[in-house]
Amino acid sequence: MADPRAEILRAAARLFAAKGYAASSLNELAAAMNYSKGAIYNYFSSKQEIYDAIIILSLTGLHDASAAAVAGVGDPAERLKRFMMAHARFLADHHDSFVTMLVGFSGMADVALKQDALALRDAHEGLLRAVVADGVAAGLFREVDPAVVGRAVLSLLSWMARWFRADGAKSAEEIALDYYDLLLRGLLSRAPDERPAP
Repeated sequence: MADPRAEILRAAARLFAAKGYAASSLNELAAAMNYSKGAIYNYFSSKQEIYDAIIILSLTGLHDASAAAVAGVGDPAERLKRFMMAHARFLADHHDSFVTMLVGFSGMADVALKQDALALRDAHEGLLRAVVADGVAAGLFREVDPAVVGRAVLSLLSWMARWFRADGAKSAEEIALDYYDLLLRGLLSRAPDERPAP
């Protein structure tokens, strides 16, 4: 293996995403990789350490991808679109590790690592809140609470992991664009003051 640690993390993410952390074992992981359990211990001391590493790497990659997508973009609406597409793209490209991170965040055992994970999560959400706040300040978005909007957007995007299929009718980025359009345009076919009286 060119990078045994990375291969172990990828294989473990597949196993955890399919069976759940509690129902998975290092014996299963070793068998799936045609690797000895002892060899896994050369790189990780426990299943928990593997689990925590997947969560940290996923959160780091997610934040880095979104930050790179919005860097240097002035228009808040365009930044919001790019943020949403980057988040969805990362989910699709790292689906197993994303699912592991999403459902396993609260299961981190190492206090220091959990603090790192919380900081990464907050940085990612903070980036989105700043985009919304900039849009409000510029008069592009109506007066909304950036925290509420941030949670709503992240819920829409992240829980795609439960049902998104790479071979589905739409790519993750196309779904993100649908969400973006819904967010900016809403559901009403016309503004309330343009609708005919009942």
